[in-house]
Amino acid sequence: MRYRPISPAVLAEELAERIDALAGRRRIAVAVDGASGATETTELADALVDPLRLRGRATLRVSARDFLRPASLRFEHGRTNPDARYTDWLDLGALRREVLDPLKGSGEVLPSLWDAERDRATRAERVPVPEGGVVLVDGELLLGAGLAFDLAVHLWLSPAALRRRVPEAWAVPAYERYETEVGPGALADVVVRVDDPRHPALHLP
Repeated sequence: MRYRPISPAVLAEELAERIDALAGRRRIAVAVDGASGATETTELADALVDPLRLRGRATLRVSARDFLRPASLRFEHGRTNPDARYTDWLDLGALRREVLDPLKGSGEVLPSLWDAERDRATRAERVPVPEGGVVLVDGELLLGAGLAFDLAVHLWLSPAALRRRVPEAWAVPAYERYETEVGPGALADVVVRVDDPRHPALHLP
């Protein structure tokens, strides 16, 4: 696989340019996918906001961690079960129903649903996304689950970097399973290698 070294700032600009060209007059959803705690999904998604707004795109940030299932469901098999992390933590139905589907209809998006730390609903109000607007969704294990993203960016780690950089060692098997069963690098529109987050590298097709 060939990669082009790129600075984080230039990466954000190039991605914003691609998103802008894709959106046109319609609303779109962009995924920034990567292992939680080891890849900078939140930082990259945040970095895209200003470049998109400078291009005239109304932009809404959504984090998948605000669409987790209640603790009683996430931790039914224990708090450190990698299989549960892989299959049971993210509320895919809620993310689809409250964020992705409305983009194709009313444009009224719910930016958050569940506060995982307090284990209760956030009671957030819906936010209107105008035509040509962009919703940036960051999180883990987002690809291959039938979520209708218009553009997907995957932050990839080599196996050694994955084991080295994921702060929760018990969760590593979940990401290894994701790599094997889903192959997010093949599904994503853009793949960025982030073994060293200060020096990302863009995958060249």
